[in-house]
Amino acid sequence: MERVAATDPRRAAVLGSPIVHSLSPVLHRAAYAALGLTGWSYDRFEVAEADLEGFLRGLDASWAGLSLTMPLKRAVIPLLDGISDTAAAVEAVNTVVIAEDGRRTGDNTDIPGMVAALRERGVAEVDHAAVLGAGATASSALAALGRICTGPVTAYVRSRARAEEMRGWGERLGVEVHAADWAEAAHALDAPLVVSTTPAGATDILVPYVPERPGTLFDVLYDPWPTPLAAAWTGQGGSLVGGLDLLVHQAVFQVELMTGRSPAPLAAMRAAGEEALAGR
Repeated sequence: MERVAATDPRRAAVLGSPIVHSLSPVLHRAAYAALGLTGWSYDRFEVAEADLEGFLRGLDASWAGLSLTMPLKRAVIPLLDGISDTAAAVEAVNTVVIAEDGRRTGDNTDIPGMVAALRERGVAEVDHAAVLGAGATASSALAALGRICTGPVTAYVRSRARAEEMRGWGERLGVEVHAADWAEAAHALDAPLVVSTTPAGATDILVPYVPERPGTLFDVLYDPWPTPLAAAWTGQGGSLVGGLDLLVHQAVFQVELMTGRSPAPLAAMRAAGEEALAGR
């Protein structure tokens, strides 16, 4: 059901720090154009954690929703009227839907976005998987793997504290998590599905260990792209899911939640994202 008429002025934006390189405005604006939402606009705002409450207080009735990046995904939770079960499961909100009565509800589209991106590449179920890294994205990856992985997930991390954190997330999400030291990360590449949630450059040392017949690599980075690991993976014939795939699919869910229009125009949003990245 449409929330408002296409010509009614409605606002949305992505918030975070840093935010200047975010592709979200490109994706959401492409969706509005394809859906004929001529009254809609989407911007970006540099907002630190300390400034978030003040920013939210300044929103008027024209606002329909917000996309959130780090460091705001957990900081926003106590400032909302409620959050979805999906967001509560990982204590992270990347989407705020603002109702016409001003009620603000948090959701997490990273998790269904990951699942959708994998299914688009033909990965609907695996019997075990590996995760590289243990940050906020890794917890979302565990939640997504809980929907498609029937066996254990091994998380390769750099510290005992991170290992305990990932095991804790596994218990909370109902995923069997085994923690392994980052020094053993080359073994991760033998899994049928490898999800890399690490910063740029962190997995470069793994390039020589890409197996002869790799499975699927989900590398959540999109700039720079491809990463050396992603390039080596496809060079060996492995299947690849990239950060742009995740960004587009999670944005599809955001557009649908904020506008009430479904389905969102996946192809138009991906084309806009690819064009923007090519121009960088």
